[in-house]
Amino acid sequence: MQGAPGCCCHGVHGARGSGHPVSGMGGIVRRRLPDEGVEVMRVVVVGGGIGGLALGSGLRRAGAEVSVFERDTDVRATGGYHITLDGRAQEALRGLVAPEIVERMLASGSALRLRDPDAFWDRRGRVLGYGPELRDDPSLDIDRITLRALLAEAVGADLHLGKVVSGVGYDGDGAPVVSFEDGSSVTGDLVVGADGAHSLVARFLAGGPTNAPAGIVGFSGRTSVGNLSAGERERLGTRSGLVVGPRGAALYLGFLDPVGNAVLDRPELRASVTTGPTFIWGAMFPDTSATGALRKLHGSALRAALVARFGELGWSSQVLEVLEAADPATVAAFRFNAASSRARDLAPWGAGRITALGDAVHATPPTAGMGAGAAIRDAADLVERLGHSSALVPAVAAFEAAMRERGAEVLAAAMGPVRWILFTDTVAGAALTRAATPVLAAAARARGLR
Repeated sequence: MQGAPGCCCHGVHGARGSGHPVSGMGGIVRRRLPDEGVEVMRVVVVGGGIGGLALGSGLRRAGAEVSVFERDTDVRATGGYHITLDGRAQEALRGLVAPEIVERMLASGSALRLRDPDAFWDRRGRVLGYGPELRDDPSLDIDRITLRALLAEAVGADLHLGKVVSGVGYDGDGAPVVSFEDGSSVTGDLVVGADGAHSLVARFLAGGPTNAPAGIVGFSGRTSVGNLSAGERERLGTRSGLVVGPRGAALYLGFLDPVGNAVLDRPELRASVTTGPTFIWGAMFPDTSATGALRKLHGSALRAALVARFGELGWSSQVLEVLEAADPATVAAFRFNAASSRARDLAPWGAGRITALGDAVHATPPTAGMGAGAAIRDAADLVERLGHSSALVPAVAAFEAAMRERGAEVLAAAMGPVRWILFTDTVAGAALTRAATPVLAAAARARGLR
């Protein structure tokens, strides 16, 4: 691993003074020493996903010494396909990364305002209704790989890949310490767990898991619009959409076009891995032994099994064309995890010199498209509070209090669709779905919706 530290974080200095402090943010100092000047805060970040990299970049710009440790050996070797960043998440990023990184992100993002309104279809492909107009929506969609790579560039040499954390705790002097599987360890003034839904750091703090399976298994893939028939291209249009059927089966279609629908028309800055109009889809089923068995499949076998499963539930071949035309190398399975949507249940520990953020605290299903944005906002909030406080633990306490409210907000939004999908798998829910969708489709036709 390049740049791996030895036994302590004193040997893993970030680029002190690299970039400029975040606008409106004080320099991050631990204490002032009369004879030695300013001692800069040292922060260890566990996890190099979106939240951890955003935090590392923000701390670096604010003048802290930061080290971000990630088990992956390549930031582009990441799960997930695309994420949505609303206006709040974008504003947070503007404070965390340099302006040139923001420009490259905008040039690589697909603008929601350039899309048609979202659609809701039934399992036969009939329109049930449309969402609101998006022309004033500031949100953008971006490939997860692209955003992670840009954030990794912003962190620079302070990102250490291929480091697997084995433990976290405090040393004899009360300093937080992180241990690695290779036998090395680091200490710092503050340790932040940004290590996802299965966070080792959050488990240490909470004394147990901070989330649980949400009852949904997801399957995702990518389908180029050019691989669809002319009729299906016309039906789907340039919009995202959702199809919900009985027995807990649902299909989300996310339209992504960072070329034709670029937020910023600067092709020379484009870094997106998606190079044309594409549907990033997510198939969802209740987490049962039957759907669990599908998680063992891969590629073409998994794609065929998904099409067969939907077919058994009465879905039309027209609706399933987007699955059949998917690139088999992109088809993968994942399980939804969710934390409690009650703020008081999140981060159930006393504030100290070890904390966590993002999915490590408020693991959020992807059904609201807000999880990554919330992690970025967590990162911005922590950097700001550290920069404006002369005492570390009170700053962490204020950050955790705000994060609980932020996490509860995004979880409430994400769990609504999850609960509806699970409801359709009950006897009453399946019957209601079968009865209601033809009525809604007829009403949509009567209103002239197509």
